[in-house]
Amino acid sequence: MQVSFYVVKNKIDKSGLSPVYYSITVDGQRIRKQVKGVKCSLSQWMEDNQRIRPPRKGEAYNYHIEYNKKIDELETDLKKLFRYILLNEITSSKEFILEKLDTNLSATRLSHEFWPSFVEFIEKSKATKVERTIKSYVTISNFFKTFEKNTGYALYFDTINQTFFENLQEYTFLKKKYTNSYFACIIKILKTFMTWASDRGYHDNHAYKKFKAKEDPIEVIFLTIEELMTLYQHEFTSKKLEHVRDTYCFSCFTGLRFSDVKQLRSSNIQEDHIRLNVQKTKTIDQVIPLNNYSKALLDKYKDTIYEPLPVISSQKFNEYIKKCCKEAEINILVTITRYIGQRRVDKTAPKYEFITSHTARKTFVTNSLILGMKEIVIRNITGHKKESSFRRYVKIAEDFKRQEMDSTWNKI
Repeated sequence: MQVSFYVVKNKIDKSGLSPVYYSITVDGQRIRKQVKGVKCSLSQWMEDNQRIRPPRKGEAYNYHIEYNKKIDELETDLKKLFRYILLNEITSSKEFILEKLDTNLSATRLSHEFWPSFVEFIEKSKATKVERTIKSYVTISNFFKTFEKNTGYALYFDTINQTFFENLQEYTFLKKKYTNSYFACIIKILKTFMTWASDRGYHDNHAYKKFKAKEDPIEVIFLTIEELMTLYQHEFTSKKLEHVRDTYCFSCFTGLRFSDVKQLRSSNIQEDHIRLNVQKTKTIDQVIPLNNYSKALLDKYKDTIYEPLPVISSQKFNEYIKKCCKEAEINILVTITRYIGQRRVDKTAPKYEFITSHTARKTFVTNSLILGMKEIVIRNITGHKKESSFRRYVKIAEDFKRQEMDSTWNKI
């Protein structure tokens, strides 16, 4: 569909002004309607711009600002209508268009404008984002659907405002009891989507840019050298648990993310290093050195059906690695602190309950620092970009070394 604006030359009134019309072409059919309340002289109409020019010196004021604003607003409303038709796969008949034009377009909500765009956002992202990111987009999309259903707050592009933010905050903290960090994740993905949609001209609402959500710092859960070696050397009667343990320990010895271990192939493995393209950071030809422990694990599965390593789904993996650590008696009590709004929530449990695939990489970084590996070398291996996130591990390593000093030399 296309829209254009023009003046009708044979309808000049007594004041010498012609009405401004707009024309819509729909599947080869034309719809012509007048822009209500907008007139101008033929000499002041700019055909190229399809707008009214300002009066020249000596000419009376022609209300070009007010009239052009009406034309702009009508054009914006028509574009929204066209987009609504496309997103909802509506047959754009002449009758349907006329029905919509007979209503107040600017006051009519084009339902599902927000949701089809979110679906498109997720689909388009699949070409550039990793699987874990796509899953988080789907999860947050489902969260918004539940929010809309339970609160009655309809989601449209123009309702993403401060009122929405406050309602969302109340729903997240008071109804769902989710933490500040989860709320920060919701807002981050929402802002990514809204920016994506704005760049494509789907909306012109920028209220979302003022949304701020603080992400509270969280504890770094990792296995100490002693705990790691206990797990590595434990004799499991279950092959399933043994496989999960080996994959987890491999990540602990290399610093590889679980997503990168999943895509690892025998062709990536050289004699003393791994060479692969890192999925999350899109790093090409990343080199990860192999130590004796990681080499031993690769050798264990060489020429087997599991080569290079036995990998399962992340959900099952996180379930089984907890069982592995529980059986290996990694059960020192650990307390984690989270905040729901201003309310502090502490949870104390055996360490194995907090072990997931993500803690393997943290284990590698923290223990490498404790063992004296240079920071720049570790960051080169792991590909850490943010200084702030890496400094957390440095602080833990420094605290650990200080504790060791207190328990050895300072006791003499």
